[in-house]
Amino acid sequence: MVGTKAAVRIAGAFLLAATLTACGNAGGLFGNKGADRSQNLEGFTPEQIYTRGEYELSQNRSDDAAWYFSEVERLYPYSDWAKRALIMQAFSFHSDQNYEESRAAAQRYIDFYPTDEDAAYAQYLLALSYYDQIDEVGRDQGLTFQALQSLRTVIEVYPDSEYASSAVLKFDLAFDHLAAKEMEIGRYYLRQDHFTAAINRFRVVVEDFQTTSHTAEALYRLIEGYLALGLVDEAQSAGAILGYNYQSSEWYDAGYALLTSRGLDLKSRGNNWLNTIYRQTIKGEWL
Repeated sequence: MVGTKAAVRIAGAFLLAATLTACGNAGGLFGNKGADRSQNLEGFTPEQIYTRGEYELSQNRSDDAAWYFSEVERLYPYSDWAKRALIMQAFSFHSDQNYEESRAAAQRYIDFYPTDEDAAYAQYLLALSYYDQIDEVGRDQGLTFQALQSLRTVIEVYPDSEYASSAVLKFDLAFDHLAAKEMEIGRYYLRQDHFTAAINRFRVVVEDFQTTSHTAEALYRLIEGYLALGLVDEAQSAGAILGYNYQSSEWYDAGYALLTSRGLDLKSRGNNWLNTIYRQTIKGEWL
């Protein structure tokens, strides 16, 4: 029989193993046409029902697999098989892109078995149920915030687990996604000549998302916005930060060309929020 940890951690290896171990008996025991949800399973052992769930996964019938695993939990509550079936429910629902049910099953696992070795994976699956729905920058970013919160839990509560490094990577990507949303809105305002509103969005990126890939462009857009408003000191300060941190980027080249075409240099001036950031940069306290 395929072990739970192998099943949930390496899906491809799990499906291959499940095919080899389950097809010979589970298919014949229950039939080969998917789940018959009117069937009374009380006469079957938890191992038989669990194995059938594995078989359904091997046949790419994730929803049916989740049903069999849920039957193990229902018919044999508090058993070791129920615990194993619960994490497999979360995995199966996620494979079926039924993220709400996957999240519910993963949360139950965390609530019931918080110290179990698979609790880290349950938390990771919960985070993925949000993360895998982050698709378009233009959509509402509530899911992104929830993904960030759940991924942070993996990183902070299970720092030594094998999922921590993947959670860090996905956290960075989700964080970048939020910055991209701010940039999209800022560019829209800039095109509409709503310069103050645009500047506020780009400022958020510079102050709150400074480790993302969007900071250099945000600084350049600040130069554009501040020049449009006649705020030369702010524009030059943005250029100074851009030159200090991103001199090899295309945005530095564009910012340099824009400022020098107005007879301005990339030098921090005045008493403004960008000048404060510039001083922090020189001291090595920023980025």
